Amino acid sequence: MDYISSFDIRLAKELYYAGERITGNVLLENTENIKIKGIRVLLRGKVHAMLKVVKSGERRTIKDDQYVLDEKLLIWGKDKNDDSEVIPILARGMHQFPFVFDLPQSTLPCSFESRHGTIRYYIKVIIDIPYASSPQGVKYFTIIGPHIDCMEEKYLSALSGQDRKMTCCWCCRRGALALRAVLERTAYVCGENIRIRVQVENWNSAPQVILIKLIQHVELFIDKGVLGENKTLTCVVFEHKSAAIEPNTQGKYDSTMEQCIRLPVVPPTLIGVCRLLQIYYILRVCLTDDKGNECLHLEFPFTVATVPYRIPTAQQPPLIDYDYCVNHVEGGKYVSPEFRLGQVYDGEGDEETREEEVILYRPVYAKLADRRQMSPHQKEFRSGSVSTCRPIMVKVGRLRKHRMPTINYFLSVNDCVY
Repeated sequence: MDYISSFDIRLAKELYYAGERITGNVLLENTENIKIKGIRVLLRGKVHAMLKVVKSGERRTIKDDQYVLDEKLLIWGKDKNDDSEVIPILARGMHQFPFVFDLPQSTLPCSFESRHGTIRYYIKVIIDIPYASSPQGVKYFTIIGPHIDCMEEKYLSALSGQDRKMTCCWCCRRGALALRAVLERTAYVCGENIRIRVQVENWNSAPQVILIKLIQHVELFIDKGVLGENKTLTCVVFEHKSAAIEPNTQGKYDSTMEQCIRLPVVPPTLIGVCRLLQIYYILRVCLTDDKGNECLHLEFPFTVATVPYRIPTAQQPPLIDYDYCVNHVEGGKYVSPEFRLGQVYDGEGDEETREEEVILYRPVYAKLADRRQMSPHQKEFRSGSVSTCRPIMVKVGRLRKHRMPTINYFLSVNDCVY
């Protein structure tokens, strides 16, 4: 390792879809001739779940892993199982070793980061040096998936629901409430406007407000022990409130005519793709009184897709962009410590102006591009080409710095990513 002056892993792009080809290079510079048995490249996709439980009064942490990708490639030298005594020598200089992996056409779960569960894809390079600790490097990248098309027939059918309630106070009838909602389709890509219509009859004595909110559910399963363990995390993606509907009046809300409801960037729906983790969403339409109490509510299944809705008569196909998840839901509010680079405060200088931490990697998700704000990593939907995603911007006092969302580093033999 003393003779290796530089070691880097470079990929042609930072995000991929199932079925695409991953191409990259391992760059290695050594100052002296060194004996290297072989250089191996691993492609892995790993789902990890971790739950803290209490058993018999004792707090325990249980973990489970699932590999959705596990491929290996020898790009130089001999395989580690080769027992021959002759060890190849790598001449000093700068070397470039290309590698290629083909992602399977099967459904792949999206990259995901949360405190209790992660889905990570990475390229790992191992330089097998005999009689010494083998240097290792890891580079993370993003998978956009699974393939969920808004144009599938099951998502194009409108869903409607209605509910009615007669309110009473002791023996006196105060009035009726009626709620009806129609969701024009049930699948949307991030960045799209949700098309929903709501009608209300308020024959009550108190004003009512239409509350529309999207709730994210993340379920984790660990099949260990007799029954296994599971945990459900819920987050509110957005809330939208209408103007008050006065007593003894009728009101309505139409997202196509009034203030639109745009779906923020969140992880896509993930059901039945991996055994440890699933993500689904519920759209909840409520009537609330002036105290915030729910009087009536309706719930609709809601799918966050990765392929946008296409208007057959449109002259231009939709553009797909990529962005980081909003930071108030699972997938966006947690960054693992291993992806953080921060400056330690030594007690000198102004604490407010010292450099903040740099985030080395965060997954991105597909969203509908805003044609008014063209970014360099947009693509036409049917083109199949994706350019490098934009860097993460972090504050440094009053200034800002850019860092690309990738990570390369050396690992000791005790810090291997298995």
